[in-house]
Amino acid sequence: MSKRRRTVLRVAGLLLVLAVAGLTLRKNLPDLSQTADVLRSAHPWWLVLAAVAELTSLRHFALQQRRLLAGFGVAMSVQRAIAVTFTRSAISFSLPAGSAVSAGFAFRQFRTAGATRRTAGAVAVLSGVLSGVALLLMYGAVVLIPRGGATGNTDTLVVVIAMLVVAGLTFLLDFLLSPRHPVPPPELEEEEDSAGTGGWVARSRAAVRRTWNDLHGLPRRSWVLSLVHATVNWGLDFACLAATAAAFDIDVSLVRLATVYLTVQLVRQVPLSPGGIGVVEVALLAGLVSAGAGHGPAAAAMLVYRLLSCWIIIPLGLLTYATLRGPKLPDAPPVQPPVLASRH
Repeated sequence: MSKRRRTVLRVAGLLLVLAVAGLTLRKNLPDLSQTADVLRSAHPWWLVLAAVAELTSLRHFALQQRRLLAGFGVAMSVQRAIAVTFTRSAISFSLPAGSAVSAGFAFRQFRTAGATRRTAGAVAVLSGVLSGVALLLMYGAVVLIPRGGATGNTDTLVVVIAMLVVAGLTFLLDFLLSPRHPVPPPELEEEEDSAGTGGWVARSRAAVRRTWNDLHGLPRRSWVLSLVHATVNWGLDFACLAATAAAFDIDVSLVRLATVYLTVQLVRQVPLSPGGIGVVEVALLAGLVSAGAGHGPAAAAMLVYRLLSCWIIIPLGLLTYATLRGPKLPDAPPVQPPVLASRH
């Protein structure tokens, strides 16, 4: 199949997904004139905070993968890591089987940065594992925090600003713990898959064993900082939703809002459409209404949150993809994992 034909099919698939999402939302949204009135009444500074939170969230997703690469001695500049993150997010949101295509794209970019096949695969797997652990930590926090009533915008502002401050401190900590005079270390050695003829059970066991060995071989600060970046990534994405809700005066308990957010994340794992387009919107709208929001404000908050966290990333990802296909972005010098007395 020619490259031009593949591009046409991808665009057609994206348009089909958007058409289905539009029809699905049309049946579930309240009166469009009511939603438009609510959108016009939004508090602009809350929308600015929501946008800053979402952009910072994506930055920390990029920093998580960059830190894992650095742990294996592979350098990638912050600019290139962010470009890869936007591009792979756009792929995940817009293509059928987008998650798998996105992972393959990230693998190729890690290889371009100088990683071996073993290292690139390890970073891709470990990034997903640590993101899952970070999400589980959020579930645990919501379960342990006592339920309360409506909080008002003041508490929401405190949470959003606190998350942005934590993000800044995490970035600073990552920078300070990076070695000043790096020396390229040996990377993971390529291995022959001895279980290649042993069936899928043997191959799965071998893959799990290799992943465990890779995580065990990382410097402690590398995987700990990666986990922190992943947690900040999820926290800021929730902060974006909280700020968006505040922009439309949705006075719902932050714990109930977090419960809605985490429920939507579960729904998002069901691969019914690329990026959950159509499914996530309906689930989020239903969750906000069940939490006590009016139909108009809930629809407005859902539309703005999905615009910031999904829809707008698709065209931005196309732009960053053009930079990756053009002259290579400058990468940082090779990074040596810090030498520690003990490793996890």
